[in-house]
Amino acid sequence: MMKRTAQNRFKALTSAWVLALLATVAWSQSLTWLGTLGGSNSRAFGVSANGVVVGWADTAWQRRAFRWTVDGGMQDLGTLGGGWSEAYGVSADGAVVVGWADAWWEHAFRWENGVMQDLGTLPGYDESKAYGVSADGAVVVGTAFYYNPFSDDYDARAFRWENGVMQDLGALPGGYYSWANDVSADGSVVVGYAVNAARQWRAFRWENGVMQDLGALPGRYESKAYGVSADGAVVVGWAEIAPYQYRAFRWQNGVMQDLGTLGGGWSEAYGVSADGSVVVGSAQNAARQARAFRWTASGGMEDLNTTYASLLTNGSVLIEARAISPDGRYIVGYGYNAATGRSREAFLLDTGPRCTTHNGDVDANGCVDDADLLAVLFAFGNTGSDLGRVDVNCDQTVDDADLLQVLFNFGSGC
Repeated sequence: MMKRTAQNRFKALTSAWVLALLATVAWSQSLTWLGTLGGSNSRAFGVSANGVVVGWADTAWQRRAFRWTVDGGMQDLGTLGGGWSEAYGVSADGAVVVGWADAWWEHAFRWENGVMQDLGTLPGYDESKAYGVSADGAVVVGTAFYYNPFSDDYDARAFRWENGVMQDLGALPGGYYSWANDVSADGSVVVGYAVNAARQWRAFRWENGVMQDLGALPGRYESKAYGVSADGAVVVGWAEIAPYQYRAFRWQNGVMQDLGTLGGGWSEAYGVSADGSVVVGSAQNAARQARAFRWTASGGMEDLNTTYASLLTNGSVLIEARAISPDGRYIVGYGYNAATGRSREAFLLDTGPRCTTHNGDVDANGCVDDADLLAVLFAFGNTGSDLGRVDVNCDQTVDDADLLQVLFNFGSGC
């Protein structure tokens, strides 16, 4: 009788451990191709903290801004009365989308609850496009344009919109052209690029009415910024290293860091996590092919096609990573989907939950019990940055410290 009871308990514990392991170690990393709205192409440019994706997709005849969710799929956000629209930014909760839409002129929009709001443009300018939005959806940044018939070109000014008011962010000292691409979580810091007095493109960081030139990589003079961390301290983009050759950069505390390449001649950074530690973009590999990358200080630049090769089937390729969720879990962009034959199709890469310290409740069921203990024991000795909740203290190693945390809190919440 005692032997049977022990066997039953072992089976129960094993079953519990399997469930815990599935919920923590495997996480179900996934790659989702988002499709189109009936046309041949789509591209993703923004992703929220909860995995809502925005971008644009072709219909049979037009291009439309979309908002994609795991439950609802790809939603056409419509236009401002014309035929085309594109989306580039999304709030942290996925509820607010920004971009531009075609009316008589192209105008920046802010979409929420099914309503696309025309944000207008700056006085004296004809058109506008929005590219970034604050975490709460209240602040929108982008660029206003007007056509100059004398130069047969467009002049542009970066703007910051809030509470119905569009503010001209000006230009660099002696310069004349500016373009805003992203904004910090609280809406106070704006980044983009502008032409300086020497007629050189320079990445800028705007705060409290002051536009700061972020400089360039050593020996060169051009740079452009595309992404900013939640607190506005880290800026990413690309800078020139030689004529018509560019490198992804990460700027912090006045220092512009060259992030390297994947073995080729160029790289470009477009997105950064909330804490500024993870950068995504596109880089050339040794075969001179464009490939989506992820960069971290500890791991350097990695080809997402190599890291997540098991998720790519039939010769599909991730070409460009355009944005990353605040916690670094979701990465979006576009690539070649061999299953559909689309040369450019939006994707959502779910890399799995990022590590968060906890009290030992590995399976997150509210109770620290045998299942949690077994999950840690079976993963004991594993190392890496993507261990999941079995790495209780998030030190990238499942060891005595994690086991002790489970034992110390054993029975809590049960």
